Amino acid sequence: MRFLIRVVINAFAIWVVTLIPALTVTVIPFAPRETLQLILTLLAVAAIFAIVNTIIGTIIRIVAFPLYIITLGLISLVVNGLLLWITAWLTHWWDWGLRIESFWWGVVAALIITLINWFLGIILRPKRRR
Repeated sequence: MRFLIRVVINAFAIWVVTLIPALTVTVIPFAPRETLQLILTLLAVAAIFAIVNTIIGTIIRIVAFPLYIITLGLISLVVNGLLLWITAWLTHWWDWGLRIESFWWGVVAALIITLINWFLGIILRPKRRR
C-alpha cells in the first residue's frame, strides 16, 4: 500500500514538473496520446523511478556517504538528479517515457519532485497501527 501511494505521489510530482515551461522535462505518453495514456505513462515512469531510487539510489547513497557528510547533505540534490536522469535513460529505449534535456535541469526537476513528495507524503502518509 505504501509503495502504491509513493508511486501515485511521484506520478503527480513528475506531472507538475512537466507543466513548468522553463524546465525541459517532458513525458511522452503511449501511442494514442490521450489523457488515460498520459496517466498510465506517468504511473509507469513513477514506478520505474521508485525502483531506480530503491535499488540504485541505495547503492549510491552508501558509496557517497562521505560526500553527504562533507557537503552537509547537499550532494543529495545531485544524487536525486542522477537518479531521475537514469530513469529518463531507462525509458528512452521505448517510444514513451521521461525526457530530460540536460542533467542540471534534471537536478532542478528532482528538487521540485522531492519537495512535492515531502509535502504530499506528510498529508497522505498512512497511519501506522500500534
